[in-house]
Order: sequence, then C-alpha cells, then structure tokens
Amino acid sequence: MFIWVKTRLQLGLVFALFSPAKINLFLGITGRRTDGFHDLVSVVVPLDFGDQLSVEVATGFSLDCDDPSVPVDRSNLVLKAAEAFSAATKCKGGAHFKLTKRIPMGAGLGGGSSNAVAALRALNQLAGGIASEAQLEAIAATLGSDCALFLKNAPIVMRGRGEKVAELEAGAVQRLGGRRILLFKPSFGIGTAWAYGRMATRGTDYLPAAEAESQLGHWLRGTAPAEELLFNNMEGAVFEKFVALPLLLEKLRDEFGVVGRMSGSGSACYALLGEKQAVDPLARLIRACWGEAAFVQEARMAQSSALTGQQGGTLIA
Repeated sequence: MFIWVKTRLQLGLVFALFSPAKINLFLGITGRRTDGFHDLVSVVVPLDFGDQLSVEVATGFSLDCDDPSVPVDRSNLVLKAAEAFSAATKCKGGAHFKLTKRIPMGAGLGGGSSNAVAALRALNQLAGGIASEAQLEAIAATLGSDCALFLKNAPIVMRGRGEKVAELEAGAVQRLGGRRILLFKPSFGIGTAWAYGRMATRGTDYLPAAEAESQLGHWLRGTAPAEELLFNNMEGAVFEKFVALPLLLEKLRDEFGVVGRMSGSGSACYALLGEKQAVDPLARLIRACWGEAAFVQEARMAQSSALTGQQGGTLIA
C-alpha cells in the first residue's frame, strides 16, 4: 500500500544518476499468458556502461535528450515514470530531466526501463525519500517488465513477466566476476512486441518452465563459468528474419573463439571476453559485416550497485 504523503520537492537541488544497460545471460521464454504478456526465467546483469540522467526542480515535467532520435514527449518512459511517481506519492511540483543517451534504442539492452528507474530514484531523492523500496517497486511494475531489475541493480534472476526478481547468491555472482564483454548492434533495431509476437506465431520456441528452471538450476548449483550459462530462446524467431545476427556470432566464434548471444529481443548482441582479449580485431570484423554504422562498446558486468553507481545520485547543486 502506498503512503499518501503531501510534500513538495526541495528547491535548488539537481541530481545526476547513472542509468545502466543490461544483458540477458540466460533467457528462457516459457509461454504466453492470458493477459498477453509472456512468462520467462532469466538471469540479467547490469553493466558499467549506460546513460546519465540529470534532474532539477521545475514547473511540470519535461525532458531534453542529446540524441534527437529519442522522443521527449510523454511516450518516453522517463516522463511516464515521473507522472506515475507524482500520482502515487501525491508529491507536488515538477522536474526537468536531461538525458545523455549512450544505450542504443531497439537493442534489448533495457535503456528505456533503466531511464525510468533512474527518474524514480532521482525524484524520490529530491522529495526527501518519501517512497519506500516497496513503493518504488510497485510504481516500476506499472511502467515495464524490465524496470524491477534496475531497482535491484545487481545480477538477478527474473521470473513471471519480469516483476518477480531475486538476487543471485554470492557464489554465482563471483563466477560472473565483473567479466569483460563486447556489446555490438547493427544499424537497425528490433521491436520487442514484434519479437514476442513472432514467437507466439511460430509456437515452437517456448521452453517449458520446468526445463528452464532445471537448466538454470544446474548452472547455479555448479561451478561452471558464465559461458556455460548463456541461453536465449528468442533467437530462433529473431534469427529467422535477421540472419545477419547469427552469421556474425558464428564468425566471431570461429575466428576468435569468443562466445556470444543476442541480448533480450535484440538487435544487440554481446560476446564474453577474456582479460587479455584484444577488442580491435573483433570490432573490425563486426563493422566489416554490419557496416561502419554498427554500434560497438566494451563494458563489464556489474557485481553490485557499487560498480554501476545507480542507487545514490550525485548531488550537483
């Protein structure tokens, strides 16, 4: 239950928060629900790469972004999050958001959901922390299935439609070990709704929930490295149309021995890197296959909120 507190945002404060990207190391879509959403089992890890969102008190809610392709109207999850926070807490006032965008759109890297959670965190700090973690989780659940994972801001297991989250045990987190990864995305994006709709149409890609839990449990209980966890059964539906994705992943494996997958519904993919793995040769191959417009970014998996820095914003003024 929400605590209905009437308060005003503290004037003269500006916060800047890191808004991390995520990757799905394990993603098992188990079936379509009666409400139209899909059930899943997924291991998700936030990264030390992402956007930055700064927030200052203003009249009403507004948004600017340094990327002109990002919508700044009320279709953006940042403004949806702000309005949901205001409605839930009865907090008076507004805020102006400035989004420095680095996470590509249509990538399956959770950029929109991460931005929404950063907005909730910032507004809650500006309002003196009036919303509890449970209240923030309830607000986030109304915004999108990925939002809950960014509130935890650590490697987690997601279940249900994404709203049920549990942090990984220390031993499993240690095996992920802040691993180096390479993110890469072609110039085109893939709509999440299209990808799930394609799975539903095909009807052959779902992984029964018991099998998903068994496969994940085997890794969690063992000592295998991250490479043996990687799984994504959305790839079948997506790769059938977007053949450039599997062809590049195969080339990277054959020529460099790196293990990669698609993240979420794509179009971004990732490859796990060894500590001494050179990135430049991989980047050259990616751009040779996908063109110079391809997005390529090295990052590391976050082990806790200390690495991503999202839990507490930086007070600017």
